Amino acid sequence: MNSEARKSIHGTWTGRWTFILAAAGSAVGLGNIWKFPYMAGEYGGGAFVLVYLACILLIGIPIMIAEILIGRRGRSSPANSMSYLAKEANTYPQWKILGIMGAVAGLAILSFYSVAAGWAISYIFEDFSGPSAEYYGEEFNAFLADGTKLVIFHSIFIFVTVFIVARGVIKGLEVWINRLMPLLFIIVLLLCAYATQTGAFFEGVSYLFTPDFSKIDATVILAALGQAFFTLSLGMGAIMAYGAYMPANQKIGSTALSVAFLDTLVAILAGIAIFPIVFANNLEAAAGPGLVFVTLPWAFVNMPLGLIFGKLFFVLLSIAALSSAISLLEPGVAWVVESLKTKRYVAAAALGLIAWTLGILSALSFNLLSDFTPIGDRNFFDSMDFLSNQILLPLGGIFIAIFVGWIMKRENVLEELEIKEGWVLKVWYFLLKFLSPVLVGVVFVAAVFFGVT
Repeated sequence: MNSEARKSIHGTWTGRWTFILAAAGSAVGLGNIWKFPYMAGEYGGGAFVLVYLACILLIGIPIMIAEILIGRRGRSSPANSMSYLAKEANTYPQWKILGIMGAVAGLAILSFYSVAAGWAISYIFEDFSGPSAEYYGEEFNAFLADGTKLVIFHSIFIFVTVFIVARGVIKGLEVWINRLMPLLFIIVLLLCAYATQTGAFFEGVSYLFTPDFSKIDATVILAALGQAFFTLSLGMGAIMAYGAYMPANQKIGSTALSVAFLDTLVAILAGIAIFPIVFANNLEAAAGPGLVFVTLPWAFVNMPLGLIFGKLFFVLLSIAALSSAISLLEPGVAWVVESLKTKRYVAAAALGLIAWTLGILSALSFNLLSDFTPIGDRNFFDSMDFLSNQILLPLGGIFIAIFVGWIMKRENVLEELEIKEGWVLKVWYFLLKFLSPVLVGVVFVAAVFFGVT
């Protein structure tokens, strides 16, 4: 029985672009805005971008196609889709654990991700009038030390996420995705236009794109592999859940390519927007939160219309975080609704409460619970990050590739992909069965056993 004969009880996206925007929204998150631009500039500019794109083709797209395929054929939550497909393939019912693992990973990520998203929300209210870059460093450290503020903004973000997911696939997810994603693209383009007026536009673009192949080594390739896998939200059931709502007449392969293209485009545009602002103010292109919450605020202080565009930037960050958060909660909610026959708003509220509670521990890990280190020397925030992003997600990606590449019946795969035997199918099968799981395995081993992230 193909996906056209089965219907999701949660509904179906009303158009082709809704799924693309939904999956792109899941993929586009905080990492696109602050991590990819830094990595590109630090690891060889255009040379890194080329390696990254190669990794997207070798890892990201093959596994994304597999994950969408599972979701659309199963037409259920990731756990129940895996259960249905395992039965269809006459294999072990324990494959359902893969879907459960994805939902758990999504909930775990949401718990600490919402804390970081709360940072972005709080900076929307920044007046960008500080006297120095050091001031913003001290301000950010003081903010992290204020557990009450962190919990308040974390709570606001979780509430908004639960509200949207509780509304359902059409009235909640689809309506808000169709609002948020165009707004995200408009803001990032406005910021790029603003960057052209900084006086350092070409210097910033050169930093991002000038190829320096001398910087490309095993560490850089490993970083590109990891970013290519993690940026597309693979292995946590989000793409699988969204695939369950995908129209039966939509081509999976071309859709996955579109999602990967949009995700990469936003990351590159973010770099084009950020680095001219940084270089125009002779600031250090520091990594991660330091760049976003310390360096950029000081840059906006010194720029014409900096107050307006500073606020726009943090609105962009918040929208990117929210579009991802929705997809983190949805797999678990769908599973609870199907399994317990409960109302969607009850499931969303219950799982949101779990994420909120865990998130409080993450928020307090920078202050009151800073000495609590569950995994190694990592605080609770970093431990949740390590457990989900470095363990659960890579394992999920590996097993998705194994299931579709080795377990599913080939005729069912062909039926869902609506593709005939040929070189395209052979290349995809080769990547999915051999190369993709091995490369994700390398990322997993490097992170878990050698501490390379």
